[in-house]
Amino acid sequence: MTGIEEVAQRAGVSTATVSRALSGNGPVSEATRERVQAAATELGYVVSSNASSLASGRTRNVGVVVPFLSRWYFSSVVEGAEAALLRKGYDLTLYNLSGGAESRRSVFEHFLLRKRVDAVIAVALELADDEVSRLLALHKPIVGIGGPIRGVRTLTLDDQGVARLATEHLIALGHTLIAHVGASTEFDLDFHLASTRRRGFEHAMHDAGLALRDDLYQPADFTINGGYQAGKQLLGRPFDRPTAIFAASDEMAIGCLLAARDLGLSVPHDVSIVGVDDHELADFFGLTTVAQFPQQQGERAVDVLMGELSPDAASESLTTDLPYRLIVRSSTARAHPPGR
Repeated sequence: MTGIEEVAQRAGVSTATVSRALSGNGPVSEATRERVQAAATELGYVVSSNASSLASGRTRNVGVVVPFLSRWYFSSVVEGAEAALLRKGYDLTLYNLSGGAESRRSVFEHFLLRKRVDAVIAVALELADDEVSRLLALHKPIVGIGGPIRGVRTLTLDDQGVARLATEHLIALGHTLIAHVGASTEFDLDFHLASTRRRGFEHAMHDAGLALRDDLYQPADFTINGGYQAGKQLLGRPFDRPTAIFAASDEMAIGCLLAARDLGLSVPHDVSIVGVDDHELADFFGLTTVAQFPQQQGERAVDVLMGELSPDAASESLTTDLPYRLIVRSSTARAHPPGR
């Protein structure tokens, strides 16, 4: 197989000049470029992807960083991003930070700073200023998903609006004794998702003139099992049982559905339940939810990133709002008067 050295010898130039001439990057006279191209054609030389990467400074590889991969939301975002990147001829390198602070430090202080990726997509990670500055100093664009990050193009979901919409749906159905399943402090991580959705719930209740009661709040961990345990606590009481539950994720809402079933309660006759996400199991369980379209989030992040990688990229607003939509299924219904 013909190598770059043979092309350089045939054209009478250095290998560096061959690389610049064939890549179109760097100063090369037109006469030299034509001579190199003629030599390459005669010898049947084809530029390798590695050589092209060296010449252009691009790897055609994007790093995607997630706090967890085992959760449905994160795997769905990654799936959408990967499909979009493949369509555009890019590879994806996944960095899973489930190992905690040490793995995060290794990724942002070492792996992403090497010449392995052209750009970074950070999913539901509230990046620190030093993490951002290191990447931008090496001309690696960043797109964030989940919330605002200073100096970074981000796709942001209005989590207060999401929670308000879910709660207002229950209020519109006549429910007044509404419980909330959120998350404890240890799970209220980047962008404070749990507390933000709790504020949305509280604002909707306050605006409707409904009382907020501490005994109608249960923390969980964004899992089905956590939602099941929280649902048992809320629905297992002998009196003053809530007629509706807003859970801050579909997985916790599904756990509440299972708890109601095990307690002999009928959904939605005895209790209405609504979640957030439109999880792949939501339709199976007939769960009313506020969809946030994670695969589309991944695809949209790639579109934004391609614009950031373009040398002619026009400046745009740093924050782009993500869509969400209430999807009503069989887990919610009008409140029944006591005893009916």
